[in-house]
Amino acid sequence: MKSTRNLLFTGLTLAAFAAGAWAQTQATPSSAPQQANSTPATTQQPAITAADVQALKDALASQQKQIQALQDQLNRRDQTLQDVSAKADAAQSQTAKQQDAVNELKTDVNELKSVSSSSQDNPTLKNAVLNLAEQQQEQGTEPSPETRLSKEMEGPLTIHFRGINITPGGFAAAEFLRRSRALGADIVTPFNSVTMPGASQSYLPEFFGTARQSRPNVFVASRAGKVDFAAYVSGDFLSSGVTSTATQTNGYTFRIRQAWGQVKLPGGWSVLGGQAWSLVTENKYGINPSDDTGKTNDSRPATIDGGYNVGFSFARQAGLRLTKDFGDKVAIAFAVEAPQATVTTSENSNDYVLVQAGASNTNNTTSTYGFNPSPDLIAKIAFDPGFGHYEIFGLADRFQDRVFPCENIEFVAGVLVASLPNCTAAPTLTAASAVDAYNSTKSGGGFGANARWTFFNKHIVFGLHGFGGSGIGRYGAAQLPDVSINADGTVHPIKDLQGLATLEWHGKKLDIYSYVGSEYAARTYSYDPVQSAVSATPVLVGYGAPSFNDSGCYTETAPTTGTLTGTTVIPGSLAHCSSQTRAVTEGTIGFWYRLHNGARGRYQWGMQYSYVNRATWSANGGIPAGQTFGFEPHGLDNMVFTSFRYYLP
Repeated sequence: MKSTRNLLFTGLTLAAFAAGAWAQTQATPSSAPQQANSTPATTQQPAITAADVQALKDALASQQKQIQALQDQLNRRDQTLQDVSAKADAAQSQTAKQQDAVNELKTDVNELKSVSSSSQDNPTLKNAVLNLAEQQQEQGTEPSPETRLSKEMEGPLTIHFRGINITPGGFAAAEFLRRSRALGADIVTPFNSVTMPGASQSYLPEFFGTARQSRPNVFVASRAGKVDFAAYVSGDFLSSGVTSTATQTNGYTFRIRQAWGQVKLPGGWSVLGGQAWSLVTENKYGINPSDDTGKTNDSRPATIDGGYNVGFSFARQAGLRLTKDFGDKVAIAFAVEAPQATVTTSENSNDYVLVQAGASNTNNTTSTYGFNPSPDLIAKIAFDPGFGHYEIFGLADRFQDRVFPCENIEFVAGVLVASLPNCTAAPTLTAASAVDAYNSTKSGGGFGANARWTFFNKHIVFGLHGFGGSGIGRYGAAQLPDVSINADGTVHPIKDLQGLATLEWHGKKLDIYSYVGSEYAARTYSYDPVQSAVSATPVLVGYGAPSFNDSGCYTETAPTTGTLTGTTVIPGSLAHCSSQTRAVTEGTIGFWYRLHNGARGRYQWGMQYSYVNRATWSANGGIPAGQTFGFEPHGLDNMVFTSFRYYLP
């Protein structure tokens, strides 16, 4: 500003000087005559020359340049001020937005603090947390193999407490089912108990409504250095106490589904212990634990039926598993899991002991528990090459019983008629005896493979599963037997095959699924020399023997008084109907429709239709005269399920 004032003063001075010069130039001609009559002047003003005018012009030009330079400087200053003002406005706007976000977050925190557990209008979590979770869901980023379990299991309800993340989860279910032939079963179908044509239940349909498949669970995760820790507990209400009834309060008991802990170490090693899905169960990717609500690594059939689908191989049992991941392409695992033998045999003498009743302090006294000599050993390798998921696995198990060879012995009038070769004391005996008893052990096992492919941006899933071996029946959904008993009282593992084909379509709101599966149990029988000698006809014992009598499988019998229901009569048991299963086959189709799916949870509705065919081994016993083929009865059932479920986020 000082330079501007100096410039202005200089300009005014020059202007005054120029005006004086111009006045003198104009006055000179008119004064010439007067000078002729007057006295000559004593002094004279210097004349203005062209050089003086040029100097004045140069000075003005110089001043003009200075004025232009100052004007340019002022323009640049004004532009700078405008830029600074714009940035200040933007910063002020951003600060205001951030302040609004902070104020909104403070409001959300205050609302969270004010949540009342007794209020039905207040949600358990407020908008800030839920909106953030919705944004995370929309991003859909693929988690790394190291963090996949936690990323898929955790959600808006995760509680962060001193480095430990606690995530409650599960779903509440309202489900209904109708079977064309009654089984007296809830939402879990006992496929190997589908009734024969003559059973009274085959003439009566049944309808059930249930909430017992509701599954609460909790997932806990933490990290110490480079080591990840995780634990998972899940359960449902598909268990019955001795006082459980469906007449009024439907007070069924809670049962454990899974309860395991896992340590994940650097280098791809992990150790899992507790009750979990068996290593036999198919995975969706790699070899990682699976939850019970479909959040992580779930390739199980999406059925409403809690028994899944015939042909699906699985178990949930206690075990210890060691897994090694080689990146995200290959994984191997080895597991030691709890065994439990199941047996079906017919026409045998009482010369063996394979199971015992449960102890009253911990086990079910109305159920049986096998004398298991060792754990089930399972190994698996999984491949994820980029197209499809592939698994190969093997199982080794063992069975044992206590054999009493001198119990299968016959005397007539105190004279020995027949005995088994391993009853060495037979010549000294006069009646059946427990002498010479010994333990018998047999090994079983099998191999299986799984393959699963996705097409059209994961909208279509196609899968194949197969598992075959001896003594593996309990790993199938149909629950066919593991073993039978030979005539000499020793264990005989039953050959078993299990297979399942999967075809699913997955959309944004609608999932459609279909499955076809089958399980097969081979004939497993032997010749009993003692009973044959007494009856004078060949006697076969064991499982599925062709001499068994199935002639009564088509004939309804009169009702009887139930031992557990007082004077109430119940359907009578079929006479002459061994009905030992050769194969169970099921076809299923169904859908799930998600009415809402977001950070506040998922609400979905589904329906399922299944057709089950239980085919038995043909039996020639009791066939009419002249008939050359035996009976091969089938049990059939048509089932319709519907389900309404709300899943916690």
